[in-house]
Amino acid sequence: MTNSDKPKLLVVEDDPGLQAQLKWAYEDFDVTIVGDRAAALAALRAEEPAVVTLDLGLPPDPDGITEGMATLDEIMALKPDTKVIVASGHNAREAALEAIAHGAYDFYRKPVDFDEIGLIVRRAFQLHRIESENRQLAARPAEDNRVLGSLITAAPEMTRVARTIERVANTNVSVMLLGASGTGKELLARGLHQASDRRDGAFVAINCAAIPETLLESELFGHEKGAFTGAIKTTEGKIEQASGGTLFLDEVGDIPLPLQVKLLRFLQERVIERVGSRQSIAVDTRIVCATHQDLEAMIADGRFREDLFYRLAEIVVKIPSLAERAGDATLLAKAFLNKFAREMNPAVKGFARDALAAIDAWHWPGNVRELENRVKRAVIMAEGKLVSAVDLDLATPEETAALNLKAAREFADRKVIRHALARSEGNISSTAKLLGISRPTLYDLLKQYDLNA
Repeated sequence: MTNSDKPKLLVVEDDPGLQAQLKWAYEDFDVTIVGDRAAALAALRAEEPAVVTLDLGLPPDPDGITEGMATLDEIMALKPDTKVIVASGHNAREAALEAIAHGAYDFYRKPVDFDEIGLIVRRAFQLHRIESENRQLAARPAEDNRVLGSLITAAPEMTRVARTIERVANTNVSVMLLGASGTGKELLARGLHQASDRRDGAFVAINCAAIPETLLESELFGHEKGAFTGAIKTTEGKIEQASGGTLFLDEVGDIPLPLQVKLLRFLQERVIERVGSRQSIAVDTRIVCATHQDLEAMIADGRFREDLFYRLAEIVVKIPSLAERAGDATLLAKAFLNKFAREMNPAVKGFARDALAAIDAWHWPGNVRELENRVKRAVIMAEGKLVSAVDLDLATPEETAALNLKAAREFADRKVIRHALARSEGNISSTAKLLGISRPTLYDLLKQYDLNA
């Protein structure tokens, strides 16, 4: 096994004789040995060891523990997941308790028992590995990045949308979702339904733009037998079918004016009349609607009733485009790839670097729907294990123009960090390498910008 394959261990010990003994005792590890605080912190940044053994009696205080404790504090501040094992021959028990209170994992007492310290070090490496795997699992889209049950996002803009929907879910207010085509309006409507006390009722969706005007009234309100040519039986409309549940009216701006009057009556009185009938039927259906159109402009033009708008838009939720959700394109692309690879091409295991760069750079005019379609096609067309930018039919991005740092530094930092976290699935070490910075610097940026890894 080469050194690059071995777990990295940092030994902080100022005794040259003991340094040589420890180097021999730790032959199963990639060992870096230093003798003072400055060298220890430099090695921590450069090597990123999982485990550190630290002699508390470091110069310039070899007979005490002040320098060793200061070193421990700086290690925990720079790399809090490090397992630090301290050693002391000075008031060993009190020193060990103080060190553990400062974040040390374990301790051993001098003179050194190499079998004992070897066992402690191996146990520390095992715990660090388990904790690291747990963090990676927690960062996967199927876990941390799902809101409203099935919506995948790590963007604060979309998280705020989900939280708003969760807060209004158990009320009976009408909700209007405003957003461009392909942003996931029906998925959000389903999430609202599942989060409400109507979840045991039906969720019924209808696209008002996809149905001819002459048939839309019958689709919504139902019809009696013989009401028109071809009406061979009495049929419930979508509003009735969703009784006790939720009706999602997509592209509500395409409902013709005469039918808007009938929909307004239902919202006011909670009764309907089927086409060809004069009997009023009480229906308990919640309405959630969506549109990409500017309804206020349509009201000004006389194409949409103002009173209906205010009945439908008791709560308005604006959905950001995919381009405004930094990092989400990568998260969603990985989720789509896993899904389609299982179904269509199990040989595909992930994205090549150029594909991830292309996904980050593309502006996604068709939003999530476009992303899903591109990934689906790419999985089918891919000839190797990794989907490339060519498979996605996306050009490799060129260098983008520099931003005005004074005006946009924080925005740019947040966006780039979120992209890198998404691409590396929350792995701090990989994220730091993508960004070209050290792990301690990344930790500082995450804290500065209040970002969650």
